[in-house]
Amino acid sequence: MATPEEAVTHDIVIVGGGLVGASLGCALAPLIERNSLRVAVIEAAALPSADAPPTWQPSFDARASAIAEGSAQHFRRLGVWEAMRQEAAPIKRIHISERGRFGATRLSAADVGIEALGHVIPNAWMGRVLHHHLAGLPLEWHCPARVETISPVAEGHRLSLSDGSELTGALTVLADGGRSGLKEQLGIESDHAPYEQTALIANVAVSQPHQGVAYERFTREGPIALLPLPGNAMELVWTHPAGAEKARMALSEGDFLHALQAAFGDRAGRFTHVGSRHAYPLTLTTAKEPVRPGLAVLGNAAHALHPVAGQGFNLALRGVMDLVDTLGASLAAGQTPGAMAMLEDFERCRERDRANVIRFSDGLVRLFGIDLPLLGHARAAGLIGLNLAGPLRRSLARRAMGIER
Repeated sequence: MATPEEAVTHDIVIVGGGLVGASLGCALAPLIERNSLRVAVIEAAALPSADAPPTWQPSFDARASAIAEGSAQHFRRLGVWEAMRQEAAPIKRIHISERGRFGATRLSAADVGIEALGHVIPNAWMGRVLHHHLAGLPLEWHCPARVETISPVAEGHRLSLSDGSELTGALTVLADGGRSGLKEQLGIESDHAPYEQTALIANVAVSQPHQGVAYERFTREGPIALLPLPGNAMELVWTHPAGAEKARMALSEGDFLHALQAAFGDRAGRFTHVGSRHAYPLTLTTAKEPVRPGLAVLGNAAHALHPVAGQGFNLALRGVMDLVDTLGASLAAGQTPGAMAMLEDFERCRERDRANVIRFSDGLVRLFGIDLPLLGHARAAGLIGLNLAGPLRRSLARRAMGIER
């Protein structure tokens, strides 16, 4: 029996109000209404006012994410897609190739009879739309506030916040990106597999219309991804061996564009401008215990992937939706929000999808990172063969869209 200090104050506590935590808050709306759930969201960073209509001042340097068609379907279910798509650039085709070798694979929305394989949306815009939607829900916000301590108690987890609040949640969801140290406080270990690579991310302008084509170009240094943005802009994700990115970060704009052109080639046209450059070390990270009694770990806190396949947020959003679906069935059966039986059902639902995505993205990085002549020819032949095999290409397209697991 819980002591008075341990009494549950909230059914669900979401730690992290970023894209994953905000998506979870929106997805919980039907359950909050149906079950009168008490839900709190804790976010360390100050957020834009959520009670005003979302507005947008497009910035050339705004970070963006590739949203697969499956994720767009989830956002439609949440009632936020029509607002999100206002600043979205559709991905109509995906072009996958290896620098210096013949052979390429082309995935097309037309192959599966839809308008777009996915969309590229500025992260800030997605956040504004989600928080505007959250403003209409009966959520308790602690923002800005940090979780200073977290500990398991009989009825869930007790959290002490930097704003002086003490919360006890029957179900606590860590959606904080794994940067807060809360997993470590709870003794949840993670597997880390450093790629010894760094992603250099920036927006670039190109000389010709991109026509909704996303590029994945494998080079000796590492993969280069270009994602379409509104206008003639594209988001660049350029992978470097760890440390090699420093010289590129220090280049003048002209020298940087010249180096990028030499590495990528002319397929997308000429690169004419680059915005602010940001560098992020890359490590495959997976939490060993994504669920515990009264606890679920979502998003980058649960799994941080290589950006080569653009699947990180899409995988996280599927986790959000599966958690809410499993929770809804559990509540209907009379279980408490943090019941371990519910969380085990959720983990069984997630483990195959998570393993498949990790295996696919990690396998791409390692396959194209091996520089052997015969293997290079085999990769080229594989790309050509995949391009010629209609059913296989369509299956890959559906997997990239997040509608086939």
